[in-house]
Amino acid sequence: MSQPMHHQPRIVNRGDRLFRAILIFFGLAVLAVALLIFVELWGVARPSVERFGLRFLVETRWDPVQEQFGALPFIYGTLVSSFIAILLAVPLGLGVAFFLSELAPRWLRQPVSFLVELLAAIPSVVYGLWGLFVLVPIVRRFELAVLQAGLDVLPIFSGAPYGIGMLSAGVVLAIMIVPTVAAVSRDVFRAVPNSQREAALALGATRWEAMKVVFDYGRPGIVGAVVLAWGRALGETMAVNMVIGNQPVISPSLFSPAHTMASVIASEFNEAVGAMHVAALAEIGLVLFGLTFVLSAVARILVLRVEHRARGRQSAAEGVGA
Repeated sequence: MSQPMHHQPRIVNRGDRLFRAILIFFGLAVLAVALLIFVELWGVARPSVERFGLRFLVETRWDPVQEQFGALPFIYGTLVSSFIAILLAVPLGLGVAFFLSELAPRWLRQPVSFLVELLAAIPSVVYGLWGLFVLVPIVRRFELAVLQAGLDVLPIFSGAPYGIGMLSAGVVLAIMIVPTVAAVSRDVFRAVPNSQREAALALGATRWEAMKVVFDYGRPGIVGAVVLAWGRALGETMAVNMVIGNQPVISPSLFSPAHTMASVIASEFNEAVGAMHVAALAEIGLVLFGLTFVLSAVARILVLRVEHRARGRQSAAEGVGA
């Protein structure tokens, strides 16, 4: 007769248990910090929320003397300036990433990569000073040329050529987020297996067509890089504050001064003496916090959809090959 099997008790390593507990603590700490930020902002902003309600998001008047506050000009300025930055930065950043990962010779790859990463480490106020003394005069000359060409009949090119305004803010933000797009996209392209490139070239694809294969393979990571850069553009403060003009107006013109949510908090919080003024600024911070949270959630959904489509195409290709 066979002897009954005796199950050995599972030995749990105390070190593994401690390591697991530490990791759980770190993960929960991140959620706790985000929750504490929300609770603190809500506590300070509550008087403004109770007084203005949802009208705060659609009102355009910002008058601390009369205690009339509306966040729509700042929401508009934040979204438009960051959108301009994304339009300018994404093609340039992806081009730099493709050059570094696919085309650059080995002796040039490391120096250029170092310079790209160095740009990401430059303080925001330095970008602001450069924008104020170098970029703004260039933008002013461009605006004068546009007006002399008669293009001021278009709403986006109307207004006086101040140089300081939405266009300057968008260009400064684009320069600031190019390193983020380039560095993350470069790492994504380098993570693509060489077998993908070799397979495309073996089938007779040109170098450009092989790069398209790399782009398709790394699309989820590219979406993440763009959203990460967009998140930085939404919350950027000092550089934008120095070149955007700081006027709470809504104008279709790129030449018009404007304001953003981050810049109005930075420029007015120390001077806010009324309780309602402080509450309104805190509510703007709450709106900005919520906007970045929604953007992160949408980005995650997009990444999951792109990954799902990529897996579907890969499964279909394997089925055809079989």
